[in-house]
Amino acid sequence: MGACLGACSLLSCASCLCGSAPCILCTCCPSSRNSTVSRLVFTAFLFLGVLVSVIMLSPGVESQLHKLPWVCEEGAGTPIIPQGHIDCGSLLGHRAVYRMYFATAAFFFLFTLLMICVRSSRDPRAAIQNGFWFFKFLILVGITVGAFYIPDGSFSNIWFYFGVVGSFLFILIQLVLLIDFAHSWNQRWLGKAEECDSRAWYAGLFFFTLLFYALSIAAVTLLFIYYTLPGACNEGKIFISLNLTFCFFVSIVAVLPKVQDAQPNSGLLQASVVTLYTMFVTWLALSNVPDQKCNPHLLTHFGNGTILAGPEGYETQWWDAPSIVGLLIFILCTFFISLRSSDHRQVNTLMQTEECLAGPEAVQQQQVAASEGRAFDNEQDGVTYSYSFFHVCLVLASLHIMMTLTNWYRPGETRKMISTWTAVWVKICASWAGLLLYLWTLVAPLLLSSRDFS
Repeated sequence: MGACLGACSLLSCASCLCGSAPCILCTCCPSSRNSTVSRLVFTAFLFLGVLVSVIMLSPGVESQLHKLPWVCEEGAGTPIIPQGHIDCGSLLGHRAVYRMYFATAAFFFLFTLLMICVRSSRDPRAAIQNGFWFFKFLILVGITVGAFYIPDGSFSNIWFYFGVVGSFLFILIQLVLLIDFAHSWNQRWLGKAEECDSRAWYAGLFFFTLLFYALSIAAVTLLFIYYTLPGACNEGKIFISLNLTFCFFVSIVAVLPKVQDAQPNSGLLQASVVTLYTMFVTWLALSNVPDQKCNPHLLTHFGNGTILAGPEGYETQWWDAPSIVGLLIFILCTFFISLRSSDHRQVNTLMQTEECLAGPEAVQQQQVAASEGRAFDNEQDGVTYSYSFFHVCLVLASLHIMMTLTNWYRPGETRKMISTWTAVWVKICASWAGLLLYLWTLVAPLLLSSRDFS
């Protein structure tokens, strides 16, 4: 009897998957905004791909798939590489992740084109954006299955460069989100300090600012210790020194009197967050240097032996510290994209979102939805975010997580995974572009005084 009741409950919730909007006519979902539910479900599709890729890369699953006769064979049974060699397993993981995220990126790109110029939920295409989840899931599965039939050939090499460009852009989006988070944090705590007339809020801002700068200095020290050597690793020394200098410069600019007058909310908290993130991206870059002397991550333990990874194309471990931290930051930023509209006009303009100003009709809908425990349509007068731009962000997020899970390794001509300088330069340039973007947010009100940056 309990099983029957549970099955009936699942079937009632499954009806949400085929609705014209997420859970608008379904009581199995909590009361929330239509726009928020839709973004969360699309993000869940992305995270489903992350879960599948992690399973494919896990040693146990990879070793079992390695035993299949077709895994290390090409064409009509011609071995790609000797059975049992580590590169065969890594090739399987590389193929799976590349094809998984080709399908995911293609799925979100399809919706990017489909949702161009949707202005409100009255547009018939809005029903596709906000509903029919079961059919959209089937489309994603179908594209994924088809992606695994793509011939290897030059696909992996070409798709690698798509991943490089997409990941570069998503790193900049991550920085924008972190700057917005720091701005909101600083503004909220300053407001609390004024309301409560308490110095504790100022002390909290000072503590976290000092903490972030201390972590940044510790990161610089560790980078010099582990990624440089006396008389060697000159590239790493230059990258670390330049980024440290640039971070010091933008921190000084953030507290200049003229900048403070033009942007009262600007301060060292935001600069400390940008500095720490820049050091993190620098760490990611140095972890891809294809020189074993300057990169401890090129050492991996497989079985009882140690294998070196370098320009020759030997294999490295997938789950090193930079990849794990990068994966966590990716998850947080992706949730941030799905849940939040910024308090700042510049960020809303950049991210194509806006605060939802609920009218009387929307308020009434929200009250009814709360009483019935379902989602409500808050976009009848206008969308609260650009559907197309949201899917562009998910396309870039797909490419970024693909590069993160494969450790930014490029497939080589010898069918081995190769650590290249391309990944290093892309990440370093992304850190410079991010610092330049933050610097522009500080000086733009001074250079373009005729524009409103409030």
